[in-house]
Amino acid sequence: MTSSNDAKTLLVELGTEELPPKALLNLAQAFADETCARLNAAEMVPSSVLPEVFATPRRLALRIPQVVTHQTDRVQQRRGPAVAAAFDGDGNPTKALQGFARSCGVEPDALQRVSTEKGEWIVFEQTVSGQALTFVLNDVLADAVKRLPIPKRMRWGSRDVEFVRPVHWLVALHGEDVLDVTVLGLTAGRETQGHRFHSGGPLSIDDASNYEQVLRESGRVEPDFETRRNLISQQVESLATSVDAIAVVNDDLLKLVTGLVEWPRAILGKFDQKFLSVPSEVLISSMQDHQKYFHLTDPQGQLMPAFITVSNIESTDENRVRAGNERVLRARLSDGEFFWHADLKKSLAEHGANLDGLLFHKKLGSVAQKAKRIAFLADWLADKVGADKEQVARASLLCKADLVTDMVGEFPELQGVIGRYYAEKQNEKSEVSQAIETHYWPRFAGDELPVGKVSLCIALADRVDSLVGIFAAGEIPTGDKDPYGLRRAALGVNRILIENRLDIDLHELVRVAQEQFADAQYGASKLDLTVNQRVYEYVTERLKSYYHEVASSEQVNAVLIRQSSSPFDIDRRIRALVDFYQAAPDSASALAAANKRIANLLAKSEDATATYNAEKLSEPAEQALARAFNTVLPDIETSFASSDYSAGLKSLATLRTPIDTFFDEVMVLVDDDAVRLNRLGLLSSIREQFLRVADISSIRLEST
Repeated sequence: MTSSNDAKTLLVELGTEELPPKALLNLAQAFADETCARLNAAEMVPSSVLPEVFATPRRLALRIPQVVTHQTDRVQQRRGPAVAAAFDGDGNPTKALQGFARSCGVEPDALQRVSTEKGEWIVFEQTVSGQALTFVLNDVLADAVKRLPIPKRMRWGSRDVEFVRPVHWLVALHGEDVLDVTVLGLTAGRETQGHRFHSGGPLSIDDASNYEQVLRESGRVEPDFETRRNLISQQVESLATSVDAIAVVNDDLLKLVTGLVEWPRAILGKFDQKFLSVPSEVLISSMQDHQKYFHLTDPQGQLMPAFITVSNIESTDENRVRAGNERVLRARLSDGEFFWHADLKKSLAEHGANLDGLLFHKKLGSVAQKAKRIAFLADWLADKVGADKEQVARASLLCKADLVTDMVGEFPELQGVIGRYYAEKQNEKSEVSQAIETHYWPRFAGDELPVGKVSLCIALADRVDSLVGIFAAGEIPTGDKDPYGLRRAALGVNRILIENRLDIDLHELVRVAQEQFADAQYGASKLDLTVNQRVYEYVTERLKSYYHEVASSEQVNAVLIRQSSSPFDIDRRIRALVDFYQAAPDSASALAAANKRIANLLAKSEDATATYNAEKLSEPAEQALARAFNTVLPDIETSFASSDYSAGLKSLATLRTPIDTFFDEVMVLVDDDAVRLNRLGLLSSIREQFLRVADISSIRLEST
């Protein structure tokens, strides 16, 4: 790299039309990271330097310190033939050397020699001049823009270039100097744009280090995303405090609002108290999801008839801005109030009668058909978990009914929640009402689980029906595409079974679900009903992410290899194995190594069995191992019979010393068939007991 006296701060800004607020921060970070990484690869910035990231609705920008003006000159070496092949017996250049020299554009006597471990070689060395930043940056920015995580790009005007939104200006400064670069058809300059309404025209940036100052003071733009987010949070909290309220500041909503404004100004608004008779979730959804407002509660957590909106302008008449937002919210809350009263004119069961008209999947029928399948499977599950069958049947009938209500039609995010309210209003039993809402839980990683046994049955039945049906329809998720949320469904099945300690056979559960699709109404030619093992593997595969903070991937795999049919049983095995390694790491590692050695020996002998004759063991070490094994075997059997895998592993751990001694003193693969097979039988018998927990021979020492 060239000397540090020509290192300056680089600023690049892409000015755009309003960018997608949810993707804004990720786009800006990716743009900065890609650019900095490529400049580092070109040796124009130290690897220790991190870019500064700026992001507003109308710009993506980055700033990188210590960027040099030119790359250093470097010596490029090209190796030719070995010296032994380069000259003949008289010391004259051979054809190989002459050809190499011609390819380098020089005479043979201009070439050099180098010595390596493999001998002496002819080489051609030349000095390659470093490229200017302007030249390098053109390619760097072009590549960075292409690599941005943009799912769908657009074109504008008559240009061929594509980006997430039309781009209208480009800034590229190296210290005070404008760089002659072109990106997306735009030539860089030093002029940026301020706020769409508060700024009077182009703003000139005299130096890369003054970027924020120019935008803040002259452009009424806060370019730093984190600073803007903190400003919004502080303004919202301050307004809430002024009316003795608590602002509910959801992180996702705060990030979204930050991506919508460049010069945030929080404004307090109110709505008619009569709307508080509508379920609070409807009001909150109207404010938060539809209008991007922050709602307020009193110190007891009760919703207040007030909200805070964040405007993108500093208005001279704040009352007009407030009134406009109140008017828009009033209309939306009025819709919610109307739907609430209109829906309650019919029972949930009457609403559910319309589910025949709502398609679940073209091969799997309507939501009404899905509800019937859920009812059958939930009834089967009720016996397993001890749930009230009458309530399970009622919850199955009503669990999807709110999908055809006007309220959920307008507020789809309230499915289940609104069904619970309607069920409570119509005096359904509490577990039934509860199941209508919580059978959708968990909705995301770390979410709450369904509440009550009735909910557990409906939640499991719903997810397993979807998994089996979609697999049978041939729409197995691939890559990032998962339109039916099957990954989430599979993780939900695992969590419900494991965290509620339900020892249910997953193969059997899937088989019962498959039976419902065998009905003639689905058409035998439409569905593949041989998906049991694939669904099982898909569900258990999700356990690898579930345990990523608890166990190593190899420990999880060692248990999954054994194909236990119960996720709860798998959980007990994994936790027992983890405890075993944590409590006695040396012993566990030694036993894993011994199991690997046993597995390798058994693999070499096709006729080995898991039986042996103790009376035919002749060596003291093998006799001692057999005695030790027979001594602990009753305890092992008792432990495994009650699924106490931790106790079983502790008993097996006592065999470490006799196993080590056995391998030190006994030759297993002897020529005598009877002796060899008897010894292999002893080892196989011991290994079979370990395999009742996991195949620990597959765990590498360094993975623990």
